[in-house]
Amino acid sequence: MKICVIGTGYVGLVVGTCLAEMGNNVICVDNDLRKLAKLEEGIVPIYEPGLEELMKANIAEGRLSFTSDLVMAVQKSLVCFIAVGTPQSEDGSADLHYVEGVAEEIGKAINNYKVIVDKSTVPVGTADRVTEIIKKYTTHDFDVISNPEFLKQGAAVDDFLKPDRVVIGSNSQKATEIMQELYAPFLRTGNPVIIMDVKSAEMTKYAANSFLAVKISYANEIANICEAVGADAEMVRIGMCSDKRIGSQFLFPGLGYGGSCFPKDVKALLKTAVDYNCGHRLLEAADEVNKEQRVIFINKILRKYGADLSGKTFAVWGLTFKPKTNDMRMAPAITIINALLELGAKVKAYDPKGFEQAEMIWGDKIVYAANSYDAVKDADCLLLLTEWNEFRRPDFDKIKTLMKSPVVFDGRNLYDPKRMRQRGFEYRCVGKQ
Repeated sequence: MKICVIGTGYVGLVVGTCLAEMGNNVICVDNDLRKLAKLEEGIVPIYEPGLEELMKANIAEGRLSFTSDLVMAVQKSLVCFIAVGTPQSEDGSADLHYVEGVAEEIGKAINNYKVIVDKSTVPVGTADRVTEIIKKYTTHDFDVISNPEFLKQGAAVDDFLKPDRVVIGSNSQKATEIMQELYAPFLRTGNPVIIMDVKSAEMTKYAANSFLAVKISYANEIANICEAVGADAEMVRIGMCSDKRIGSQFLFPGLGYGGSCFPKDVKALLKTAVDYNCGHRLLEAADEVNKEQRVIFINKILRKYGADLSGKTFAVWGLTFKPKTNDMRMAPAITIINALLELGAKVKAYDPKGFEQAEMIWGDKIVYAANSYDAVKDADCLLLLTEWNEFRRPDFDKIKTLMKSPVVFDGRNLYDPKRMRQRGFEYRCVGKQ
């Protein structure tokens, strides 16, 4: 099948590459010429396990190409994915000006029947808006459908190649059949293609992400109560997870959710609820608990050291919002490090993939360590903020000799408190006294 993907961000690159992997001819479109030149060489601007290898292989096979010529890409394709950004506006709503701009360009370019796919996360009613815009510029037949992505950063390639479900929001039988044919190779194990109306599909993405955000905030609120009363949040989590109705995912207490999806999608759904005069207390609470979780962690540090951190050096392990990505958007590390700097502290940080984005945020305001042990050298305290695998079993004897004082604040509960105390560390985590 001939496909174009407009937008070569995180979603667009994964979608385009994985569709090409199944034998489709895919053209990825972007207006950033410098970025396109790198992509044509197989240089991936994001870190996503497995993506670079797949991209290079499909470029070599001639199934995947990159261009700035949107008109050519649309005219050569049957299915056109819109995968541009929908950043958060000041009022919390999704900013659709990129989507609307692409819709206008598609309308001017259409030369025969097309299936236009909203792959970006967009609020209910966006497909109708895209349809209206395209109709202003063409009399050719087309259908606009919703096909929300459910890609976890750090596992996006696997999520796309082996999806647990594919949601297609379509009001056209013709478009539905084309999309079912497109996704058939990914669903040979019997996982479902769920067909629904367009508005329900648009809502599904926001509802799913917001539910997971609520689940995380609930886990954090329970952990804070456990810490206050002397219960162990990890034991409580295990007890809860044994109930099949609850499940084990997204119940780990920590520093709250970050990244480009959960914070933005919760805000966007909140804005929709307000616009339609619907109840939104649960979403609002989840958002507030998430912000407070970082403040609670900072206050733990201040109870130990006081409000003046001048002369103190804090080692930080982990900057990205989660492991296996270089994405720092809405990462807890940003809030925590900014607070430390404002109070006069020196920060030495290490992250396996996050330095490029970190330098754009802090420049030379923090020290970028060569490795995890370099970060803790002469540090008064170690803060663990992202649970990268390499942090799970470090050489604690070495760490103890490198640090000025063996103090660890663990925002991800990676270590056993009893064993840390036995090793001679002062250890603070989340949900345990």
